[in-house]
Amino acid sequence: MTAEDRADDDRDVVQVDDAGEFAGAPDGLQRLWTPHRMAYIGGQDKPTDSEPGAGCPFCRIPTLPDEQGLVVARGPAAYVVLNLYPYNSGHLLVCPYRHVPDYTDLTPDEVADVASLTQTAMRVTRQVLAPQGFNLGMNQGEVAGAGIAAHLHQHVVPRWVGDSNFLPIVAQTRALPVLLADTRARLAAAWPTESKG
Repeated sequence: MTAEDRADDDRDVVQVDDAGEFAGAPDGLQRLWTPHRMAYIGGQDKPTDSEPGAGCPFCRIPTLPDEQGLVVARGPAAYVVLNLYPYNSGHLLVCPYRHVPDYTDLTPDEVADVASLTQTAMRVTRQVLAPQGFNLGMNQGEVAGAGIAAHLHQHVVPRWVGDSNFLPIVAQTRALPVLLADTRARLAAAWPTESKG
């Protein structure tokens, strides 16, 4: 083997570093990667101010037909809508109609309706999509991760074992196996009649 051949062989050697030496070392936490949300994070479909009205998607959505707004159900003080930038298939948002930023701003009737719709959303999602668990939460304020901090919304995110896989990491792709309109139709059809507004 010539010196030139050895140099070529050395260039072909791939060096693999121990992940324990870098930030992001295994820590026992699951990651739910959502690179498809970058369009939203970059400003697409975000309100330009914090005022109520047509500029706020959560104020505008209830004025649209359910299919167009992706509304699954309506209650007296709040409604349920599919997230346009979901973390997972069936990711729902429970929003009060009233434009308020903070959970402490809700009236007792709004708190009751948001809670009741969240419970029903979980029941219906279990029936239709058979998730193995849920993440529920409200991000209060921009610093806490609220994309639309001015209009409170409760996240209802179905979870399945393995829903965080190689696709988002390797291919920068999120596999959402059902179209949003089809998911909305299935959930709306399964919503209990007595709960429909």
